[in-house]
Amino acid sequence: MAGPNAARRHLLGALACGSAVGWLAAPARAGAAPALRDSRVLMGTRVDIALDGAATASLQQALDCAWAEMQRLADMMSRYVPGNPLDALNRAAGHRPIPIPLEMMGVLKSARRISRRTEGAFDPTVGSLAGWDFGSDARHIPDGQEIRRELRFVNFRRLILDETAGTAFLQRAGTRLDLGGVAKLPILRAGLDVLERAGVPAAMVNGGGDVLVGGGGPDRAWRIGVRDPATPERLLAVLPLTRGIVASSGDYERGWSQGGRRFHHVLDPATGYPTEGVHGVTLVGEHVDDVNGLGTAAMVMGPGRGVALLAATPQRQALLVGRDGQVWVSPALSARLEPAPGEPSLQTRMIRNTMQPT
Repeated sequence: MAGPNAARRHLLGALACGSAVGWLAAPARAGAAPALRDSRVLMGTRVDIALDGAATASLQQALDCAWAEMQRLADMMSRYVPGNPLDALNRAAGHRPIPIPLEMMGVLKSARRISRRTEGAFDPTVGSLAGWDFGSDARHIPDGQEIRRELRFVNFRRLILDETAGTAFLQRAGTRLDLGGVAKLPILRAGLDVLERAGVPAAMVNGGGDVLVGGGGPDRAWRIGVRDPATPERLLAVLPLTRGIVASSGDYERGWSQGGRRFHHVLDPATGYPTEGVHGVTLVGEHVDDVNGLGTAAMVMGPGRGVALLAATPQRQALLVGRDGQVWVSPALSARLEPAPGEPSLQTRMIRNTMQPT
């Protein structure tokens, strides 16, 4: 009888793309180097994939299919692709509902759920703040009048979904969605799903600090380095992970410093300006819905309310670094972290595991 590895090789060989429905340093695989690695720019950020397995040709086929699926979804939900469903929805704001693909409807439902849970700290309609441009080197800072004018269109409650009809509607003309804060994890998850259905023994997908891993056992964990958002070239700790998601939000990935202030892509829906008070957030969970959007919301809320939000997450595995460089780590995550080689102990910077919300 053929063993499980033979079954995996068979599945890999049979795969056809048409049937496929940080703060983090580059993760490393304990025990051996991955059999195959690849990197591309997707969703405005670098995405890395690492695979374990012996059948190199079949692994490459699975990898190609994963890239194709992620690219398809990214093209569907990017605000920078003219004529895609998101562009059509934004252009029809205030006029009519628009038919929405099933995958995008799932993301819109998640955005609505997170917005309600965080009372608008997470709000996908910050896409209405069009004066900010973090996707180029223009470094344009909108003036106060421009921001006040565009803030009138920011309100997540204006997103109306009709799941029966399969449509979405933005009630006010001028309101625009930006799904960057909620679509990336589902897209990366879709790529990992393709790999897992293909029978890839173990895989890691890392998209701009959001890391998803699957396969392997405790002795073959992916070792994920958790960056310090205050000094991103250094590590705070290392997290061994065999399956699950590490999601990060920070003020250092896209932005610039000017006049002693950091201007970055995480915008406060209440003020129209980049958030202050929190350098970054890391969350660990088993499923996308465990962590999606909550890091952004915690940065908007600030250290006190942000910690309260993170402490109430289902698995309560979270880390937050404040503007002063101090670190809050939930007990559940603290128990899983290992010291970073050559770096001071994380304990020296922790406020305390039971930091009280303010």
